[in-house]
Parts: sequence; C-alpha cells; structure tokens
Amino acid sequence: MKLLLKFNLVFLLVFAVGLGASAYLARDLLQRGAHDEVVEQARLIMESAAAVSTYTATQVQPLLQNQMKYTFLPQSVPAYSATEMVNALREMHPEYAYKPAMLNPTNPRDRAQDWEEDVIARFAKDKQLTEFIGQRETASGRALFVARPIRISNPACLSCHSTPAAAPATMIEKYGPANGFGWTLGETLGAQVVSVPMSVPFERASQAFAVVMGSLAAVFLLIGGALNLMLWKLVIQPVTRLSALADRVSMGELEAPEFAVRSRDEIGTLAESFARMRASLVQAMKMLDV
Repeated sequence: MKLLLKFNLVFLLVFAVGLGASAYLARDLLQRGAHDEVVEQARLIMESAAAVSTYTATQVQPLLQNQMKYTFLPQSVPAYSATEMVNALREMHPEYAYKPAMLNPTNPRDRAQDWEEDVIARFAKDKQLTEFIGQRETASGRALFVARPIRISNPACLSCHSTPAAAPATMIEKYGPANGFGWTLGETLGAQVVSVPMSVPFERASQAFAVVMGSLAAVFLLIGGALNLMLWKLVIQPVTRLSALADRVSMGELEAPEFAVRSRDEIGTLAESFARMRASLVQAMKMLDV
C-alpha cells in the first residue's frame, strides 16, 4: 500500500470521526440555542402583554369610568387590551400566538382549551410555580409554549367578577350573567399562554447547521488537500527519486548523478547518508579492482 494512500485512509477516518462528533455537538448546541431564543422571545411578548395590561388598568380604565355607565367598553379591560396588542403584533409575526386562557371567562374567546386546562391545573396544584414551558402536538406540527398563572391579587378586580348583581349593568348587557363570575382572591383562574410552532426555531437551526457543517467540511477538505500536496512535494517525491537512484547504484551504475537536495530536514539527512554510503561503495569497488 502506497504511503500517500495510507495517509489518506487515516485522514479520512479522522475526518469522518471529527465531522460526526462536530455534527452531534453543533446540532445539539444550535437546537438548544434556537429553543432558548424562542423562549426569550415568548417571555418578551408575555412581559409586553403584562405592561399593556398594567397601563390599561392604571391609566385607561379610570378615564372611561363615566362612559362605562352607559355602555361597556372592552378596551377598559386589561386582558382585552393585551390580547388586542398581541393580535396587532401577529400581523407582522403570525407564527406567535397569545391568549389569556381562563376557566370561567367573561369574554368567550378567552375560554381555555383542553390542553390549556391541564396547564391551569398544574398552576392550581403548585402555587409556587410562576412559569411553565412545554411542548404540544398541533395540526401544523409540534409547538412550544410559555405559560404564567393568572391569579387575582387586587380586591378591586372582584367588583366586576364576584356576582352578577355586583357587576356593572353594561357588562351584563354585553356578555350576559352566565360567565366570568364567582372569582375569589388568590384563586388560579387561568394562564397567560404564548405559543410558537417548533418548526420556526428548528428551521433556523437547520439552516445554521447546514452552513456550519458545510464550512467545516470545506475546511477539512482544504487541510487534506494542503497536507497531500506537502506530503507529495516534501516527502514522497524526494524519497521516490532517492529510491530510484539507490536502485541504479545497487545495479553497478556508479556514474549515476548525485542526488541534489538543499533541505536540512530528515530528507536532507537521508540524502547525505546515501551520498556517504555511495562514496564508500565507490572506494570499496576501486580497492577490489586494485
């Protein structure tokens, strides 16, 4: 087996092992990074919704108190404002979804689905749990969601949700007396949920993975080509010439030309050793002739 072939077989083995290990680590890191990035974006949407809710409750709602006596304005409800804000955001980023999922909502669009009820039950069971991150199967594929509990901590909020009799008449006129009542202070009433399809982050991770692995493979091939060229020029070619000259001398061609080499590496040392051996051989042959 030729030296160059042996070298390339070893290099390809190292290349395959290195590329495989790099692929495993790169895919894991990229997918984890994409997952964390989406979670942080979901948290940002959650915080934005909370900020809008606080703004509505502290600055918008007091301004609408007089009008609320004549007609109920859902814009005065913090959860409604937060949902509308995120719906406007979804026009530019439709992959994200936000919902204040409630077990007993005033607005029917906020009623929790089956899987959201399971999340709410988890918060109700563990009062110390403030955030839950999970995944679920949907019609369009796997989705990631971030959820936070909805609990009433301000007694003023119960003025509209304790009993139908205590609620504003305009709210009863708009939504009816059947839903959104019987809430108690500190009770886990629902969960804020931000969800995004997993295909979005994993598609980005796959694109980055392809770029990384393509670049890594190109670097490996470039290094392999450079090493092959160096091996051929610096080792194989000089050794082949020296071997051919040694064959001629061994067959009695003492007039064969000298092996010219100017390097001071191992090949140069070998050439000098061969030159001394050849001189000794020529001198020995002359002594035999005498």
